[in-house]
Amino acid sequence: MTDLPLLGQRIRHFRTKAKLTLDDVASQVGLAGSQLSLFENGRREPRLSQLDSIAAALGISSSDLLVREAPSERASLELELGRLQDGPVYQRLGLPSVRAGKSVDDRVLESLVGLHRELDRRARETVATPEQARRDATTQRLDMQAANNSLPHIDDLAQEQLQSIGHENGSLTHRGVTQMANRLGFELVYVNDLPHSTRSVTDLENGKIYLPPASIPGGHGLRSMALQAIAHRLLGHTNPATYSEFLRQRLEINYFAAATLMPKRAASDYLRRAKRDRNIAVEDFRDAFGVTHETAAMRLTNLATTELDLTLHFLRVSEDGSIVRAYVNDGLELPADAYGAIEGQFVCRNFAARLAFDMTTKATEFYQYTDTPEGTFWCSTQTGTGTDGEFSITVGVPFESAKYFRGSNTTFRRKSTCPDEKCCTRPERDLAGRWDGSAWASARMHQHVLSPLPRGRFPGVDDVELYEFLERHTHDEAR
Repeated sequence: MTDLPLLGQRIRHFRTKAKLTLDDVASQVGLAGSQLSLFENGRREPRLSQLDSIAAALGISSSDLLVREAPSERASLELELGRLQDGPVYQRLGLPSVRAGKSVDDRVLESLVGLHRELDRRARETVATPEQARRDATTQRLDMQAANNSLPHIDDLAQEQLQSIGHENGSLTHRGVTQMANRLGFELVYVNDLPHSTRSVTDLENGKIYLPPASIPGGHGLRSMALQAIAHRLLGHTNPATYSEFLRQRLEINYFAAATLMPKRAASDYLRRAKRDRNIAVEDFRDAFGVTHETAAMRLTNLATTELDLTLHFLRVSEDGSIVRAYVNDGLELPADAYGAIEGQFVCRNFAARLAFDMTTKATEFYQYTDTPEGTFWCSTQTGTGTDGEFSITVGVPFESAKYFRGSNTTFRRKSTCPDEKCCTRPERDLAGRWDGSAWASARMHQHVLSPLPRGRFPGVDDVELYEFLERHTHDEAR
């Protein structure tokens, strides 16, 4: 496709260089001066025969006019100003465009372009309001629900990478992850001073992936973090332009890490055997592949519907009962706000996801049947402790599928009528009457609710801290 503004600039450049007027060239080409002006202003595309005639009149070849490079620094600035003003960021402002004619001084033009660059940069920084972030997260959750939480192309990519290093079965070792990184031209470097807002940092220029020296307590291991960094390269990710794109990239790298640590073929075979034996257990699935309980639970959601013909739900719930992450395709209703977002909503007090926190034995899974308005569901819940406190991981299925899971013989049963407030959100009348007006509580403030994400290329990452870290390590390693 011809870049008309650039072509126009090159025609004008060679015309003024030849000291010819519009009418001088137009008369030789058989055009009106106004027509040639439209070409130079990028508003109309000349036919090939007209372009040949214009080039001949200017004493150059047609190829000279078609070079995809601005003929001068001034022309480059004029072109950039035009493109920025035609872009969506400036157009949304509803302001008039400025034409960079001869009367516009070079310094004024530089200033205008600089302002537009900064305006465009700020708009491209992936910062979202909490409301927009929740909408984007909801859209992604519903998209994955429609796809049964399965991304086959990433499963295939993970299998290709495993084959490339000769890995056939068993848990993927740190050495295997290192080999995978090396094949892509990266060295894994373990440091103690990662920026506090990052889990890993990739130096694309020097081929280094920086990781912490030990696993995050209660979180992903080093293998998973390294694989996530590798996934960005394998999947061709670029700086996210929107918060939605950022969320999608996070989803894809997490999926790749799980698919590499728990390959589809091996994991599916394992789960089919467990289903046949009516002994599916997240804790066994976890231990068989050497991953965290949450990774195993989420990987089960990737495979259960497409490989085992089972629908299910997954919940990560914080100790206060609020939903951190969830996936549902079995009909269980979860609390949601007016936009459909479930993150931050409180699950029923009668759900195992909350009751498990009160269990005295937390080393093993807690099993429960729950009668709800949508039917009866069975689930298993495991609690853990992370940097933000305790959390629970729950995997559940409809009653008719419980027979395939260990723990289906539990006699523990609860009833939930949520969203009916009488279920668990409204205190009993006598209790409320006893204490209403006689008590005062100082709420624990969740500061992250009010704190905006730091502005920068990546949501939640401080650019200054990130770039200073890279500069520091580049100089240290050069010594």
